[in-house]
Amino acid sequence: MINENNITCLDGGSRKSLFLDNKFGALDYIIFGALLALSSLIGLYYACTGNKQSSTSEFHMAGKSMGILPVALSLLASFMSAITLLGTPSEIVVFGTQYMMLAFAYCLVIPIAAHVFVPVFYKLNLTSVYEYLEKRFSKSVRTYTCIVYIFQTELYLAIVLYAPCLTLSVVTGLNKWLAVVSVGAVCTFYTAIGGMKAVMWTDVVQICLMFLGLIGIIIKGCIDFDGVIKMWAALEENGRVSFSEFSADPFIRHSFWSLVIGGTFTWLTIYGVNQSQVQRALCTPNCKIGQIALWINLPGLVGLMFACFFCGLVVFSEYKNCNPLQINRISERDQLLPLYVMDKMNYPGFPGFFTACIFSGALSTISSGLNSLSTVVLHDLIFAYCCVGMSDGRATTLSKLISMLFGVLMILLAVVASNLDGLLQAAYSVYGLVGGPILGVFMFGLFFPWGNFKGALFGLTFSLVSTLWIGIGAQIYKPKILGYIPPPMKVDKCYDLNQTLLSVRNINDSLCFLHHNFNVSNYSGSSIYQLSYMWYSALAVTTACLSGLVVSFITGLTRVFQPLQL
Repeated sequence: MINENNITCLDGGSRKSLFLDNKFGALDYIIFGALLALSSLIGLYYACTGNKQSSTSEFHMAGKSMGILPVALSLLASFMSAITLLGTPSEIVVFGTQYMMLAFAYCLVIPIAAHVFVPVFYKLNLTSVYEYLEKRFSKSVRTYTCIVYIFQTELYLAIVLYAPCLTLSVVTGLNKWLAVVSVGAVCTFYTAIGGMKAVMWTDVVQICLMFLGLIGIIIKGCIDFDGVIKMWAALEENGRVSFSEFSADPFIRHSFWSLVIGGTFTWLTIYGVNQSQVQRALCTPNCKIGQIALWINLPGLVGLMFACFFCGLVVFSEYKNCNPLQINRISERDQLLPLYVMDKMNYPGFPGFFTACIFSGALSTISSGLNSLSTVVLHDLIFAYCCVGMSDGRATTLSKLISMLFGVLMILLAVVASNLDGLLQAAYSVYGLVGGPILGVFMFGLFFPWGNFKGALFGLTFSLVSTLWIGIGAQIYKPKILGYIPPPMKVDKCYDLNQTLLSVRNINDSLCFLHHNFNVSNYSGSSIYQLSYMWYSALAVTTACLSGLVVSFITGLTRVFQPLQL
């Protein structure tokens, strides 16, 4: 029997993992290494053949020669990272099905991005989306917004890097910080030498691996639990099927309105104005091909989301009578899916394949992010203020060095990511808190032709300060979660390695369950910190546009602008 003193609830002080005897075998390491090596070889291929990435057009824009399929799959892979693969199943297990309403937001985001934002950027023949802000407002707005984007992307990439390293530490026992440094260094190296073509073609390979890994888990679950219908019944029986939260209360964590409306604004920060995504759409020969590539993303987004959802069904069916968090088998809810793989799919080679799938999601996001960062620094900061006569070869070399520097910074910021609560929520929070103000500036420029550069600067600043104040306050005070909370998972069939029923003191205590699964504190005051993270981006856009309009009218129109004809 396990010592009761090793099971803690309220203080979380004893968080060691129990009976994780299944580790990587030699075949797992071989498969894992081979699949990652394939991505690196693609990068080396484009670094050593053809024009060898000797021009900035090739390095950043792939010569604008990419076809529909690689662009579409690269768009899908870039922000469906390890965060999605790990966070969505744990969201279903812990909070239930309400989150799946986010699929409706995807159906709104893609047409808006394809037919409102991309045509504007394509017509202006941009390399960096922030060039638009200089044409619309001023160089100061362009520079300011670019710096905000750099901060946002670096923090997001740190979260993306930390997520698979957390997984690797579970399935192999490898120190996660050693994994952070090693994986971050390898990804930075191959991104810096391969350029955009290498990044996009590795994305194609990686998104295929992601789907294959998830499908394997779903098939195994269907075999073990007699199909999806019985797994759904188990989810429903335990109070985790809920699509009925239609309250307009913005403090409820997940509701129809926060997921659909708030989710639309959040994903527009990615598909509408994010340099990494727009840069891919602009790599196509013409605007129509870029738009088609975006539309192909819609079934891919929904399909990957539902694949992760079904993995959540499988994981819940396995652990519904023995919550691994409550008996300290794992320390964080995002470890649920890899724990399932090691428990039930520890066939020779599969854990290595699964871990490669998780890392594929991370590598695709990190490589695209680092490439976009080097693009904006070169074009929006360096070329905008100096070095305009730099040769193309030297500029390309400088871009590669910039990618490496951001890679090092990303590794350092992974320490910050380790302190955030829940990978999925943390990622959305970053894009709401920092990406939302950026989206607000672009929408201010596109939809309010009477706005001036002073209004844009003030709107961005006011929006950024407001949202960061709310988000940081929520991290510090940990306000309680509002909305539907499923009943605690059971622990009446928990066994150790000798199949001995565990005896755990106060294991059914609901506060213990909430502490481990929801990170709920004793904070009970009513405040703005209770605001659902799904509304961060919508709030940011609203404050940026409204405050920008007020300042524009006060200061007067200093620059007349005619909206582009789409």
